[in-house]
Amino acid sequence: MKKTALLHVGLSQLVAGLGHGDLVVIADAGLPVPAGTPCIDLALTRGVPSFDQVLQALLSEMQVERAALAEEALQRSPAFVAQAGERLPGVPVERLSHDELKRRSASARAIVRTGEFTPYANLLLYAGVVF
Repeated sequence: MKKTALLHVGLSQLVAGLGHGDLVVIADAGLPVPAGTPCIDLALTRGVPSFDQVLQALLSEMQVERAALAEEALQRSPAFVAQAGERLPGVPVERLSHDELKRRSASARAIVRTGEFTPYANLLLYAGVVF
């Protein structure tokens, strides 16, 4: 059995297969998944698992070079934006329109759906390297 925090087999395989610059999306329960984009659906019920729980688990094994979130989140969900920033110290976070976030999601290696019900609680994570 694995000793690290990330036990979910699909998430572990996703992180292990990432290359520099690959995109992973952590999404709220409502973000549409573009046709052909793999989805690791963790949503069980409203709020379970939370966005933050999934982000912390992924960050335990994923090196993140940069991130992006929707500009709309700044107005509608400022606590989410602040929490994401706290989890990504030193990581540049781009702000873009929600429509652009959805367009970029189509090129993700996977979208990880959470049970999060906070508006615009979606984050694009671009893989970095550890060397």
